[in-house]
Amino acid sequence: MNADLAQIYYGTRQEESRGRTLSAGAWSAVLIDGALRDVRFEGVEVIRAIAYVVRDRDWGTCRPAMSSIEIDEHADGFRLAYAAEIANPDGHRLTYSVEIEATSNDGLTFRSRASAQTAFLTARCGFCVLHPVDGVAGAPARIERGDGTIEDSAFPVLIDPWQPFKDIRSIEHTLASGLKVRCALKGDVFEMEDQRNWSDASFKTYSRPLELPWPYLLEAGTTTEQSVSLSVDGAPPRLATRGNDNATIDIDVNGAGNGEPMFALGVAVAPDEADAVLSALPLLAELAPQQLTLHFDPSAGHSVADLARFAQLQRDSGIPVVLECALPGVDAPRLELRAVAAQIDEARLVLAGVMVSPSVHRQSNPPGSVSPFCPPLDEVYREARGVFPGVRLGGGMLSYFTELNRKRPPLDLVDWVTHATCPIVHAADDVSVMETLETLPHITRSCRALIGTRPYAIGPVSIGMRQNPYGSRVMPNPRGERIAMAADDPRQRGLFGAAWLAGYAAALGGVALERLTLGAFVGPRGLIDSSSNGPARYPAFLIAAALARMAGEPRLHCESVRAREVACFGTSSRDGNVRLVMANLTAECRTVRVRFANGLPSSWPLSVTRLDEQTIASTRPSRTMNPADELVLRPFGCLEIVSGSTSPSFASQ
Repeated sequence: MNADLAQIYYGTRQEESRGRTLSAGAWSAVLIDGALRDVRFEGVEVIRAIAYVVRDRDWGTCRPAMSSIEIDEHADGFRLAYAAEIANPDGHRLTYSVEIEATSNDGLTFRSRASAQTAFLTARCGFCVLHPVDGVAGAPARIERGDGTIEDSAFPVLIDPWQPFKDIRSIEHTLASGLKVRCALKGDVFEMEDQRNWSDASFKTYSRPLELPWPYLLEAGTTTEQSVSLSVDGAPPRLATRGNDNATIDIDVNGAGNGEPMFALGVAVAPDEADAVLSALPLLAELAPQQLTLHFDPSAGHSVADLARFAQLQRDSGIPVVLECALPGVDAPRLELRAVAAQIDEARLVLAGVMVSPSVHRQSNPPGSVSPFCPPLDEVYREARGVFPGVRLGGGMLSYFTELNRKRPPLDLVDWVTHATCPIVHAADDVSVMETLETLPHITRSCRALIGTRPYAIGPVSIGMRQNPYGSRVMPNPRGERIAMAADDPRQRGLFGAAWLAGYAAALGGVALERLTLGAFVGPRGLIDSSSNGPARYPAFLIAAALARMAGEPRLHCESVRAREVACFGTSSRDGNVRLVMANLTAECRTVRVRFANGLPSSWPLSVTRLDEQTIASTRPSRTMNPADELVLRPFGCLEIVSGSTSPSFASQ
């Protein structure tokens, strides 16, 4: 791939390694940067990934410099070995070696040896094993403890707020096919966390236990060794090969009256973004979101002047606003809320709603940690009711579902519940980011189990991280790379970001979501480039514009037979017009056929508009679609299909 095409796809000229497939009889895996991904037996994914991972004090991933790489493939399997050196942000140095052996009879074995060349401060250092979610959530599991005792259990169906399994010497899970997958671990005390909390599509087994202090210091000269062994019992039927590369999407037009409207679209605005948004009001009007979510944090120095700029933005845009307020949690909630209310009145800001949360709840409190002082949430919500009479009150978390799941606020006191997500908390490679879309139905089901039928909102949502709940900072990314926990992720600006947003919207079907709030309008998590050269739309802008036009309309039931590769969502308006958006979630071309379950839309014919590398810099012409058409989706490309007099969002320039 040339650098210009990489820029269009990913917002960066940096290319990502696509990996090398290694085989050992029925086993296969993809080698990427020293880790094995997509570990399969007879074509069935049994382990999502195994990697040796080193985290810095803020849980940022330390990148290794690899050397002495040896790969030996033979008739019965393969052997891989390499050495690596790491320097953390404190300048501390660690070296380690990894050896991986695989044979058709014995499975896979991973060994590591790490040595601290200087005193090395780390939050984690060792193997991480990722179990996939699909087919594993709810599956029977047998756990062998460190003392040799056995526990028969199951992987959780709903997302576990804490560790589902601790003190793991080995874990065996059984798939629906009868295949038993066994993972044995040595060299430390391992436990498992449910990474669906953070929207990762995996259960992660790791060392050392989070109940122990972190970050911790490896003294200079310290050497540690670990091993992981994988084996499988049983022989599931071989997967049938696909006859072609087509995906089919079934659309139930008559099923639009199932009572679920498409969610409203919100866009977050931080104080330091307000002036840039004001300068791009024509594009904001073109997007036409249903809400602006304004962030206000007195502890960060936000003041009445920031609220006054928000008020100007409200007046000039005419868009209703909700204030998300991070309470300092120093004084009594009543005093802090009254101080904020007085500033709002002084700024003449008119609110459609207010979401309040103590600032401390933005920070994670993992097992073993001591939670800082925080006023009780029931007191916060009761006082907010009195201070903001007649204004809708939101509760939940300004951080991720993790904290909502762990802290479980008194939701009977609020009008809606919200949390955010971020796809680069633990990993930032392209595959992992797209895989987070698999987890959204798990998050929304688990959240619904907590909140019942109360109105539910998600956001702000973007690829880049707004705030790091696990450390003192988000990770810097001056070279525009793929870095976990980075505030600025370049893929937000590319076709990848548009496809990811479309996949996100598609995954929210059946949730009865009230509102999805995007991370920003401008800036690194935004929808437009607001640089001095003049504002310009990123590809994700067009997906967001389509969502804004669909808001409130009956949502169609769209089912893709290959949902991990091609996503689809759409609505049918009350006059019978249809709007559909499809997205290719992969870096390869995909061919799609659309089937309307109960006949064609009443306002036939349909027109199709493309968003891909061939149309990104030009006006996007529409063409008429015939019922038997096969539609080609280019890498990370999107299609919008509309009927009747409906104007396509993708045609905007």
